[in-house]
Amino acid sequence: MAAAGVDLSDSPDVAPVEEEPLFTNLDIFLFSLIVGLLIYWFLSRKKTEETIPEFKRLTPRETSFIEKMKKTNRNMVVFYGSQTGTAEEFCGRLSKDAQRYGMRGMSADPEEYDMSELPRLAEIDNSLAVFCMATYGEGDPTDNAQDFYDWMQENDEDLKGVNFAVFGLGNKTYEHFNAMGKYTDKRLEELGGKRIYDLGMGDDDGNLEEDFVSWKEQFWPAVCEHFGVEATGDDTSIRQYELVVPTDINMNKVYTGEMGRLKSFETQKPPFDAKNPYLATVAVNRQLNQSGDRHLMHLELDTSGSKIRYDSGDHVAVYPVNDVSIVNRIGQILDADLDTVISLNNLDEESNKKHPFPCPTTYRTALTHYLDITNPPRTNVLFELAQYATDPKDQDTLRKMASASPEGKGLYQSWVLDAQRNILAVLEDMPSLHPTIDHLCELLPRLQARYYSIASSGKVYPTMVSICAVVVEFQTSTGRTFKGVATNWLKNKVVVTDNGHKATVPMYVRKSQFRLPFKASNPVVMIGPGTGIAPFMGFLQERGWMKEQGKDVGETILYFGCRRRNEDFLYQQELEEFEKAGVLTQLNVAFSRDQEGKVYVQHLLKKNKEHLWKLIHTDNAHLYICGDARNMARDVQNTFYDIAEEVGGLTHTQAVAYIKKLMTKGRYSLDVWS
Repeated sequence: MAAAGVDLSDSPDVAPVEEEPLFTNLDIFLFSLIVGLLIYWFLSRKKTEETIPEFKRLTPRETSFIEKMKKTNRNMVVFYGSQTGTAEEFCGRLSKDAQRYGMRGMSADPEEYDMSELPRLAEIDNSLAVFCMATYGEGDPTDNAQDFYDWMQENDEDLKGVNFAVFGLGNKTYEHFNAMGKYTDKRLEELGGKRIYDLGMGDDDGNLEEDFVSWKEQFWPAVCEHFGVEATGDDTSIRQYELVVPTDINMNKVYTGEMGRLKSFETQKPPFDAKNPYLATVAVNRQLNQSGDRHLMHLELDTSGSKIRYDSGDHVAVYPVNDVSIVNRIGQILDADLDTVISLNNLDEESNKKHPFPCPTTYRTALTHYLDITNPPRTNVLFELAQYATDPKDQDTLRKMASASPEGKGLYQSWVLDAQRNILAVLEDMPSLHPTIDHLCELLPRLQARYYSIASSGKVYPTMVSICAVVVEFQTSTGRTFKGVATNWLKNKVVVTDNGHKATVPMYVRKSQFRLPFKASNPVVMIGPGTGIAPFMGFLQERGWMKEQGKDVGETILYFGCRRRNEDFLYQQELEEFEKAGVLTQLNVAFSRDQEGKVYVQHLLKKNKEHLWKLIHTDNAHLYICGDARNMARDVQNTFYDIAEEVGGLTHTQAVAYIKKLMTKGRYSLDVWS
């Protein structure tokens, strides 16, 4: 029997002889399969080599700051723990100043480097590590400093030979003022590090800029003395970035407001975060107050299809856009073509930060989306701009305000901060000041996201994030109108624009520790005057949802405060419906101006002190305070001290310790701002 496909009679002179075939059908099938697989492997390998050579060439980012310092001949590294950008800005200023004091500095994000290498800093002669550490929330590290904080807590590395200094950024209205700065300073010394200058503590409730400048003025002489180096005395401006104006422009490669990935607003891809915000559509934008001179608003952002999840008590971050009229006026004063495409490139090629903001872009986009042009400029900006003033008096004034002298500090406080002069006001009130627009863009800080307590429950409204906010607008001493960037921008977000497009807001969700108790049966006492009611709307929605699920829901009590019942009783209808449905056990409202003497939430707390003490001391109630940190939160806390003393019979010292213990146990939670 002949095998199929094999001809054994190809010679006409030989008679065919029937023999055992060389290959069986199975042999041929297996042979063909092997050959086919080899061909497929060869072709696919070739295709892979052709299509992804760029990934083969990619080199991993350097995670060793020690090797980077050695490679670039640096002996000073400045790390920052920053949530809103200020600590990062201070860090950049210190590393830039270093060359004026005989040091060679680099700024670094601890999240990008292996911080366990800190002991190796001793390998570099005359080296120094500086830490600009902000405190976030209730004494917590910032997101980018969390791993470093964990490392300090969990390790006992020997830091002998490591020189360090710390500047903390905090706010005295908060319970744990500068906790992260204090801990870093203390822990580095415990591990054997040598502190070369005292811990600096900036207070954002006072004048953070002045605190930093004063600390810096003493810090640098201490550095010079410790390392035996001398200040160069050179106060000339040091540019960090060079201007590049591309000639061959592909507009598809130009940033138009994106935070990270180019065209990310056109092709949205989860997960959504600070560098990749989601463009949520505005579904609702309504005014909450019936009358008065303020505008309080409720917005609902539709997150359908984003896969964004949130819990009651979380925060929503929104990226605002600057006022177009301010942008245009800056361009007009500086005689600049705002639509010029530019790139600001770091002169330090080894730096991880290649540009001060996404580049290439236009001046218009930079001033509209990326730079803070509304807040008063910091002293380093004034110092650098002084060189551009043609009037010697203006030069002297700007340099004086940037100095650490008492006269200079006073002038900066009154002329810039108290008068709320932004960069446009400075340019308008100093006509001889005419900086180049690229240098101005290099100096201005980044426009930061604004955070709001979410006013809804993710359980009840999984694809809708609500915001409750008051529009910031007031007259300054110079006769100008100061307008809050984010709130005025949000106020003008009409649901459907004139051209039929839906209004959108770039946003993402930031997790919070402000949480309802795990047990629904635990009583809840919520204190939130004004827009501080926001997270409690989410709490009430969630408690109502739990009740519908048949869960045993404990007492739910709200203390709300506003000016007048007929003016700004926020969410009045919703609250009364919650009360009617039995979700809200007790609604207490303090109308501060509806009677002769002012009444605030703390006065109502005092009235109900016996019931409150029973809830706290016997029934395991959880207390929540949201709103103004400077006055309200402090007054409420003092009221709870009084209740513990008057009803609980504690001494003042015991009362303070009692409330502190509640905080430690997560039963006294704060979501406050100043």
